[in-house]
Amino acid sequence: MNTDFLENFVRSPSKLNQRPALVLNADYRPLSYFPLSLWSWQDAVKSAYLKRVDIIAEYEDVVHSPSIEVKIPSVIVLKKYVKPASSAAFTRFNLFLRDEFTCQYCGSHGEMTFDHIIPRSRGGRTTWQNVVAACSPCNLRKAARPIKDSGLQLRRSAIQPSIGHLMNSGRKFPPNYLHDSWTDYLYWDAELEE
Repeated sequence: MNTDFLENFVRSPSKLNQRPALVLNADYRPLSYFPLSLWSWQDAVKSAYLKRVDIIAEYEDVVHSPSIEVKIPSVIVLKKYVKPASSAAFTRFNLFLRDEFTCQYCGSHGEMTFDHIIPRSRGGRTTWQNVVAACSPCNLRKAARPIKDSGLQLRRSAIQPSIGHLMNSGRKFPPNYLHDSWTDYLYWDAELEE
């Protein structure tokens, strides 16, 4: 039995899984920066076939059906504008993104937890204005005490971020993989020409 076909067939799907498509809203902006709005190549091809998106750029790789051959999309744009959420959801991830994955007491980066500025045991609530990202040592140091009794100080005020604020924070953390065809639509640390 010829196993060349079988080996290539088995290898190809994993190779193709590494070909995500950058998804742009109808205004040619990414739906989100962090996490970056990406679809699998299968979803991108299906949406293009259903005429829900336009293909802006393609990879060199192709996929085949019994009757057609299609280049894999690398950038797609939605035909209908998706209105962004009007306010940021209060989630652990969005909290860390607001605080740029930085301890709001000592400024360290890395493994983060969160801390209530006014401890819950003293009536503090779990809100944008009362919760900050904190490293474990600072969180343990503060414990269930008010900030003034712990010897710690906040680096900046805890505020409820806007969607735009979170998008701008997300631009500071580009993913490990960025395809060349995406650079015209992503503005990470791009210098503007005068």
